[in-house]
Amino acid sequence: MRKDTAGFFAQLQNKRIAVVGMGVSHFDLICLLIRKGLDVIVCDKRTEEQLLESYRENYEALKQKGARFSLGDRYTDAFEEADIIFRTPGMYFYHPELTKARENGKVVTSEMEVFFDLCPCKIYAVTGSDGKTTTTTLISEFLKAEGKTVHLGGNIGKALLPEIESISPEDVAVVELSSFQLISMRQSPDVAVVTNVAPNHLDVHGTMEEYIEAKTNIFCHQNAFSRTVLNLDNQITKGFSVRVRGELGFFSRTQPVKNGAYLAEDGTLVRVIQGKEEKLLHKEEIKLPGMHNVENYLTAISAVGADVSAQTIKKVAMEFGGVEHRIELVRTLDGVRYYNDSIATSPTRTIAGLKAFDQKLIVIAGGYDKKIPYEPLAPYINEKVKVLVLLGATAPKIEKAVTEDTAYDPQKLKILHAQTLEEAVETARKAAQAGDVVTLSPASASFDLYLNFEQRGQHFKRIVNALK
Repeated sequence: MRKDTAGFFAQLQNKRIAVVGMGVSHFDLICLLIRKGLDVIVCDKRTEEQLLESYRENYEALKQKGARFSLGDRYTDAFEEADIIFRTPGMYFYHPELTKARENGKVVTSEMEVFFDLCPCKIYAVTGSDGKTTTTTLISEFLKAEGKTVHLGGNIGKALLPEIESISPEDVAVVELSSFQLISMRQSPDVAVVTNVAPNHLDVHGTMEEYIEAKTNIFCHQNAFSRTVLNLDNQITKGFSVRVRGELGFFSRTQPVKNGAYLAEDGTLVRVIQGKEEKLLHKEEIKLPGMHNVENYLTAISAVGADVSAQTIKKVAMEFGGVEHRIELVRTLDGVRYYNDSIATSPTRTIAGLKAFDQKLIVIAGGYDKKIPYEPLAPYINEKVKVLVLLGATAPKIEKAVTEDTAYDPQKLKILHAQTLEEAVETARKAAQAGDVVTLSPASASFDLYLNFEQRGQHFKRIVNALK
């Protein structure tokens, strides 16, 4: 394990470095590498015109700092002259051009891999198919409230490697990790958390087996002094327990655990540290709505263990209002509440969002097709939704799953279609009456219309806030 930051950057001198993707997080990484006097080539499959449209300020700033660019369809041509390639998580590790680069002796790494190499402080890391962003944020909030200096990042949207020289051993890093990041990682954090595993990103991974195996990298390189937290209610994550080398903790909504946290029959959240139980608070005291958020709290409580006091946990639970794009109340207009749940990029996330409300909903869904099944979502839509507005590439798949479900009743569920998000919001508004809830809960990725779920959620909020 390398911890010498100065030595690391020294060994990069006279190397040509290709950084794939000029998104928000990689901008800071590119600036860091340039600041260290390195020769950097920015590789992006978007054209100059597209980058100027989305990232004009960043693009012009990097040009001014001396970065070179390899753009458009032939963006990977720069790999031939590069010595080191920092891939973006959005570029599959087994992409043919990256495989070819490794075969040709190139170093292929990522911002997060290098951060794990160099980070001097304790790392908490969270992965899973659903709930990982809220859980990561809750762990961060617990530790901050306990007085720790926290560095929050990873898949949650911020690169941490650019901060590496300001991180001290007494600090803590809390990171969210996707399967795309984990697939190539060969270091695990001090505390590893797996919220759950369900079919996701099969358009990239191809098989469920590869997706699951990528997730296991979060804990399978730990030593005996590390900690792993798993979901006892999820059969896949429960099965990971035999591979855990360090301390094992579980969380559960349905049964007691010997080490971790669980929800008691009376609705109390109970923390268990090596068999010793401690009642923390009742689920009704949690400010965030929905049983899935109760589960997120159980997960975060299990992760921090004895590092955070019961008083701190209760204070955060009663005050924390949630993360943007996760069942986020945007506005109430004409008695109708509009929620932004753009983070719901999979059926299981949308199911959790539907369960958070005690009434029938008007739901806007659909987006990019990740080749995952929608049949598990159909019963919940038929039970919890009265108007379904569909758009995007997955609209036909969602409609087929819903209408072929045995619970489908066209008298109880109206299915409408829209070409754009603006049209979808207007369609939902026309269908709504005072007391209704309209929620953007796509059950799909955003890549057919937006760069990411954040951009989709922000667009939704602008549309809703502009309604007269």
